[in-house]
Amino acid sequence: MDFAITKIDHIQVAAPSNSEQSAIDFYSGILGMEQVEKPAALKGRGGVWFEFGAYQLHVGVEEPFSSAKKAHPAFQVAGFEQLQKHLNASGIDVKNDDSIPGVTRFFISDPFGNRLEFLNTGL
Repeated sequence: MDFAITKIDHIQVAAPSNSEQSAIDFYSGILGMEQVEKPAALKGRGGVWFEFGAYQLHVGVEEPFSSAKKAHPAFQVAGFEQLQKHLNASGIDVKNDDSIPGVTRFFISDPFGNRLEFLNTGL
């Protein structure tokens, strides 16, 4: 092949109109992602962008809205148990999953019902 996909630039989840503050409260306030400025040409579309490490997560407005119940981003986490405790203390339902031998992970839903997976890096 004359090409190679080298990395993921960003992931996007959907949210209903006028939900930017809920996205900020959750992705920045609870998960600790840094909110970043959207390009001026895209601001009129609504939504909000976040950054973590070298990656971005975009929350885009979709109407009619339908949450992703199966499709999901998966995040590797350092401080896995601490994140679980933090989410529980924040009133977020953590669903542990041991269906893959040797993999420690859990799922949560964002405020819009989108599924998110978190995996233990062992650090």
